[in-house]
Amino acid sequence: MKNLEISTPTKNRLLHLLKILEKSETISITSSQIEEETGWSRETVRKDVAVLGGLGSTNGYETEQLSFAIRKMLGLDKRRRLCVVGLGRLGSAYLNFGAFSGSEFELVAGFDTNVNRVEILSSSVPLYPAYKMAEIIKRLSIDIAILCVTEDQAQSAADKLIHAGICGIVNFAPIVLKVPYGISIRNVFIIDELRTLAAFL
Repeated sequence: MKNLEISTPTKNRLLHLLKILEKSETISITSSQIEEETGWSRETVRKDVAVLGGLGSTNGYETEQLSFAIRKMLGLDKRRRLCVVGLGRLGSAYLNFGAFSGSEFELVAGFDTNVNRVEILSSSVPLYPAYKMAEIIKRLSIDIAILCVTEDQAQSAADKLIHAGICGIVNFAPIVLKVPYGISIRNVFIIDELRTLAAFL
């Protein structure tokens, strides 16, 4: 079964399970233990793991094997190159985001329309003026962008990124981007997240 054939709820559960496995210090884990950790039924756990093919036994799942299978099925076994677009306070903070180190993601470029900002900012990540996006994205084989521009600039910036070959965008602007089919978008609106959190307080 290919990644695209897995339902969104199953993908989300497998991603959550991967986090659990990465923190686990045990050699194996059972569906009962996963149920206790997540609240999902054992049947749901077994059904989700079944899409990975041929894993598990009466003693449970080998942690390392299950983690590897999830990564491979979801395409997380590949190194992904990222760029940040918009180097204001939020964007420039990601230039020094330590969590990228040791992950499957590599931040290789930053872009901003303000040439002075590009020249003044101090970063170990190479910075470029926005008009060079198409050239640099293609040359460095970047496929994911972190979009940290203002609401009025977001759609235009997204259009340019997609035209340059970007396949996925994490959007921090408070606007729902219109993108062609096949382009993955994650909209991260802080007010929406706070409202969701507040609703459960």
